[in-house]
Amino acid sequence: MRATLRLSGMAFIVTTGATGRLGGRVAALLAAAGAEQRLVARNAGRVPPLDRTTAVSADYGDPEAVRQALEGASTVLFVSASESADRVDRHRTFVDAARDAGVTHLVYISFYGASPSAAFTLARDHWATEQHIRDSGLPFTFLRDNLYADFLPAMAGDDGVIRGPAGQGRVAAVAQDDIAEAAARVLLDPGAHEGATYHLTGPKALTLDEVAATLSEVTGRAITYHPETLEEAYASRQVYGAPDWQVEAWVSTYLAIAAGELEGVSDDIPALTGHPATTFEELLARPR
Repeated sequence: MRATLRLSGMAFIVTTGATGRLGGRVAALLAAAGAEQRLVARNAGRVPPLDRTTAVSADYGDPEAVRQALEGASTVLFVSASESADRVDRHRTFVDAARDAGVTHLVYISFYGASPSAAFTLARDHWATEQHIRDSGLPFTFLRDNLYADFLPAMAGDDGVIRGPAGQGRVAAVAQDDIAEAAARVLLDPGAHEGATYHLTGPKALTLDEVAATLSEVTGRAITYHPETLEEAYASRQVYGAPDWQVEAWVSTYLAIAAGELEGVSDDIPALTGHPATTFEELLARPR
């Protein structure tokens, strides 16, 4: 049985990304726990109604809008911006605005293995953001999420093949519900987690052959994995017409798996939530 989230004293929390898959989950959990929230999104009109919440619009690249959105907040959930060539600049603008607004604790959704030399190019962006937060002097907690297990089914093309240069590497993908619950617990008692970096993973590291086999078994659809060469990987993604930085990010996701950078399994989900991390089989069996 999962423990009930409870608010530790009254707190004013800002939850960003409130219309997204992760931020929306966190906002709902905090509302159920009785927290007062200000929900931030690029379009406040799309924010779902929740108890004890108000909604405001702010783009991460607009320092004044962000500062006003965060004004008076005790704790802020900083969900990373959508992928873009200038994401690090937008993140730095957000962090500076949070400092100027007097935020007392920043909880940042980072990425597993974030470092300046990570194979996954966007993990380097997360490391740069973490460093800027450290340099800002803001009290912080970093939640370094592995790949979202919820997105693994979408790796299979219309022909039922997962293609990528991941070799036989493994990934400890994590369910978004588990991340959201872990984040909510940190936000409800931030002082207990100040300065901490948590590595949020699933309970087992899987090869993409194992991912394909599990998808086949649970869904009844025949799914296979084709380990592409690097040349095949770039060629197969050219059809999307995406900019070079984005294609590099897509391909490097698989390269990070091949390099073993996403295979570590942490007990931080159980430690924060009080229950085991969700298995891939359990996730697939849930109603959608």
